[in-house]
Amino acid sequence: MTVHRKAVLIAAAMAATAALALSGCSAGGGDSADSLDGSQLLTIPREDMGTFDRNFNPFANPDFPMTQVAIYESMLIYNPADGTTTPWLATDWEVAPDSSGITYHLREGVKWSDGEPLVADDVVLSFDLQREVRGGFDYIESVTAVDPLTVQFDFNQPFSPALLDIGQQVIAPSHIWNDVDDPTKFANEDPVGTGPYTEITNFQAQSFDLGKNPNYWQPEKQNIEGIRMLAFAGNDGANLAAANGDVDWAPQFIPNIDEAYVAKDPEHRFYWFPTTGSMISWQFNTTKAPFDDENVRKALSMAVDREQVTEVGMQGYTHPADCTGLSGSYDTWRDQAVVDSCTWTERDLEGAGELLDAAGITLGADGKRVLPDGSPFAFDFSVGSTSSDWVSVGNVISQNLAELGVTVTVAAKDWGDVVAGYENGTFDSGIVWSANAPTPYQFYRGVMSTETVKPVGEQTFDNYHRYGNPEADALLAQFAASSDEAQQQSIMNDLQALFAEAAPVATLFPGPEFGAASTLRFTGWPSEDDPYAPLGGVRARTAVLILTSLEPVVAD
Repeated sequence: MTVHRKAVLIAAAMAATAALALSGCSAGGGDSADSLDGSQLLTIPREDMGTFDRNFNPFANPDFPMTQVAIYESMLIYNPADGTTTPWLATDWEVAPDSSGITYHLREGVKWSDGEPLVADDVVLSFDLQREVRGGFDYIESVTAVDPLTVQFDFNQPFSPALLDIGQQVIAPSHIWNDVDDPTKFANEDPVGTGPYTEITNFQAQSFDLGKNPNYWQPEKQNIEGIRMLAFAGNDGANLAAANGDVDWAPQFIPNIDEAYVAKDPEHRFYWFPTTGSMISWQFNTTKAPFDDENVRKALSMAVDREQVTEVGMQGYTHPADCTGLSGSYDTWRDQAVVDSCTWTERDLEGAGELLDAAGITLGADGKRVLPDGSPFAFDFSVGSTSSDWVSVGNVISQNLAELGVTVTVAAKDWGDVVAGYENGTFDSGIVWSANAPTPYQFYRGVMSTETVKPVGEQTFDNYHRYGNPEADALLAQFAASSDEAQQQSIMNDLQALFAEAAPVATLFPGPEFGAASTLRFTGWPSEDDPYAPLGGVRARTAVLILTSLEPVVAD
């Protein structure tokens, strides 16, 4: 997520904040007496948090910086950049022949940062808490600690995508969390994890530092001294810090990056934006008419100029989506026959107008579309005001739709308000990211399964647009029950065709994994030539691969 441009005065204020944070000084309290030398810390901006609240709860607050990256780890790590799977807290596993369960074997010798050993009970507890706090994993019947290093998952139905789905869940220590009364409210201010950087040596409103885990199971890979996170209320401040060389890793949208960032130090600076991120879509609240009509959704989609969206709104960093809904991480699954036969991702104002006319949404004397009841066809496009790229995308869409006689207002607000509207179902339309898992199963489940549809007013963390299709349920169940690759591909082709027919959301573009970095202080970054992790995935569990691969530059 990225940020709306601010006035020069605000940018200057942010620069001052960054300088203050980088100096390790602040008017706020913290553990500054134990703070590490800032010159030795890998420094990263967080562009969507103006301040940090000390809450490292991996279940209730999983997106807090470094929580699921440097502090807590998972049993395995899947890399969408090259399709590889790396054993992590687990060394190996056995999948039941009928996909009805999996047994994982934990790595020997792994300790929590407080010195206690990692055991199977930790895995059991972590899945209990994840399901209690955020839901999901409905296919799991039971999780059993067979012995201290073996954990068995039994399913209530065959579920072939489970290996990586389960394997990527972060694990927390049972000896800590068993004593937590309310896991939804526990701030976990001093986390105990198995990750490489767990020790909070300094915490302030605008920055915090993480030092080395003293008991890390891969001490030879702790080559950097620690991590410093900087808080910014938008991209402008984060981009200014990157341009000035105040950060080492910039995982945010940077307009005109060649000139604004690379050109200032071409010897050391580079970027890599693989389009393997989540699919970015224009979603419509299908509980509201006329968005419940698939032909209306298709008409609105056909009015969008995706070339303009990607070139202007996204600065050419990505490319238009097709109507399979699949991002670049799923290229091997894509059915070209569906791509070639579907047209609602191509701009066609005449065809869009015909679809709206057929739906009774006609042009008035003033050239504006009106609904069958005579009211204007006008609605909001909700987007976080701090996401300058997505605000720009919204503006392009608004201009495109005006040519169709439809009024779309870009409602740029605080992301918290936007997401709350998505979660409770009060929004009209908006821009949204999708599930990005090792197979397209989770994507299609998240956009088409009736199992993910919640009533308006009931909070949901998935399927904000509240569309469900029983045919999708049946295909997803078939996919989950199959372990035959050819059969899975055939089922996935059917899901793509169903998606193209129903247009539950209007796909816009595959999300680029924004990642810019400098080799001035640290080397070993991933790149197109060495895609061991997405450079832009600083918020994904693959980022631990980067943290354990970097090395500091030694001064002559």
